[in-house]
Amino acid sequence: MKITRTDFPEDFLFGAATAAYQIEGSGFGGCGPCHWDTFAATPGNVVRAEDGAVACDHYHLWEDDLDLLTQGNFDAYRFSTSWARVLPEGRGPVNAEGLDFYDRLVDGILERGLKPFQTLYHWEMPSALADLGGWTNRDVAHWFADFAEIITRRIGDRVAAIATINEPWCVAWLSHFLGHHAPGLRDIRAAARAMHHVLLGHGAAVERLRGMGQPNLGIVLNFDHCTPASDNAADMLASATQDAIFNRWFIEGITKGTYPDEALAGLAPHMPVGWEEDMVRISQPLDWLGVNYYTRHIHAFAPDTPWPSTRDVVGPLPKTQMGWEIYPEGLYGFLTRMARDYVGDLPIYVTENGMANADEVINGAVNDHVREDFLFAHLRATERAIADGANVKGFFYWSLLDNYEWAFGYEKRFGIVHVDFETLQRTPKASYHALARALSR
Repeated sequence: MKITRTDFPEDFLFGAATAAYQIEGSGFGGCGPCHWDTFAATPGNVVRAEDGAVACDHYHLWEDDLDLLTQGNFDAYRFSTSWARVLPEGRGPVNAEGLDFYDRLVDGILERGLKPFQTLYHWEMPSALADLGGWTNRDVAHWFADFAEIITRRIGDRVAAIATINEPWCVAWLSHFLGHHAPGLRDIRAAARAMHHVLLGHGAAVERLRGMGQPNLGIVLNFDHCTPASDNAADMLASATQDAIFNRWFIEGITKGTYPDEALAGLAPHMPVGWEEDMVRISQPLDWLGVNYYTRHIHAFAPDTPWPSTRDVVGPLPKTQMGWEIYPEGLYGFLTRMARDYVGDLPIYVTENGMANADEVINGAVNDHVREDFLFAHLRATERAIADGANVKGFFYWSLLDNYEWAFGYEKRFGIVHVDFETLQRTPKASYHALARALSR
């Protein structure tokens, strides 16, 4: 039997998530340029060189999109507020149209009986700040805190929760070491500084907002289950190293004020001078933790490559359109691990979980039953984690809409609502209808 609302605590929140650059349309409403615009305009970075200028045109169609949430029996909506839309130059003059848009959006969320969960930064670094080094520049922490204050003074009285940063591993490592996301660097010094400064920015924003009396502050971290390719000591170390970089660096920086030795083994020589003095600011208490989880990776030792000297091994499990293994046990593992090792009884939210699938509209319908199975398997994993003591308070599916999937352009579809990117028509998929039935009261 599929899981239903009644299988969860009465106050458990079910929601869906989106992000500003992926759905709004950065070409509208006086939004400034961000580093994704230039990254996409550089040949070879993004599928078909697509960008977020129009995306899903949520900027104009937001009311219809919010109606999809209420019709789907959701309780909450997780959205992000674009730094470049609010401050087109990253600093200085405020874009009144941008603030007005988020004002209307939050009011619209509340009018529909939904709880607004806001994320301050979901990857759109204003180009003017990217020119100054973005997350590699220590001053980014102050720039980010200023942005956090400006947007919070406008809508902070009405949001249910605020996350500072979405997926700092992607912001720092994926973007500055692996080069897959904007700004597209492959530089260990830049990566080490971004890995630290993104947490310093989090700390500065928390400090600023707490000083304003803003409640319910958290961060959204992404986690990836690490499996060694064998029980060989070298493969075990490779897996532990990746676990330290991906999973432990950010949560330990925040909750313990330290970074894991396995990650510092490679990053310490490239860290900014005096970084240790920032750890008190970084490790301020959270009000809640967001957990994003999608998949696992299998790691093997790669002795002929520079640190971290690991390589991925293709696993045997069924895979999504992204090529990611479907492994719901990993979600259970991280929810219980966070509660056991890091945050205790602090509220935890599954802030993203979902799968890409090559969905098509056929005779007016999208039969994505594989996504239904994925979704309910991960809900069941969440239920198990709650039963085993994790204080999980909500689950947000990623994503409400098919959208701009970063370096994959509009090719990968994560939504429970299909978007035709030529006509912008929305078509709820079978997974949307199945979830709506499960959430009916």
